[in-house]
Amino acid sequence: MHIPDFVLPSGLRVVLERLPAAPPAFVLATGLNQLVKRGVLPADMSLLAGRRFEVSVLDAGISLRLCADERGFHADRADGEPDLRFAANSADFARMMLREEDPDTLFFNRKLVIEGDTELGLIVKNLLDSVDWSGTPLARFMAA
Repeated sequence: MHIPDFVLPSGLRVVLERLPAAPPAFVLATGLNQLVKRGVLPADMSLLAGRRFEVSVLDAGISLRLCADERGFHADRADGEPDLRFAANSADFARMMLREEDPDTLFFNRKLVIEGDTELGLIVKNLLDSVDWSGTPLARFMAA
């Protein structure tokens, strides 16, 4: 499956950026925890515990904040700077997750911004590279 190069319409951005970030952050944290539980995302939570993350979807105008502990990921409502921030347009996040492009290529093409703790950034980038989608329903979608 090929993800076309697109940017969400500005009208949609106006609506999305006004919505509260807590519900989508909760959904993202829950999804990540399910991927960890099923072994699709082989995260060593001890390396991520106590860390705060932000995922910004630039063309949607939304930023989702997460924190991690030994048990998993959680929506983060704390103020202040995250330890690590990833920012990209929705199409580029989709390409990365579907393995059409790796995070390094997106980063060097300036389509993925990674800011914050360099060591943590490498841990998370390697974690994203190690995701095994073959054990998920998404594998059938990707094969189509």
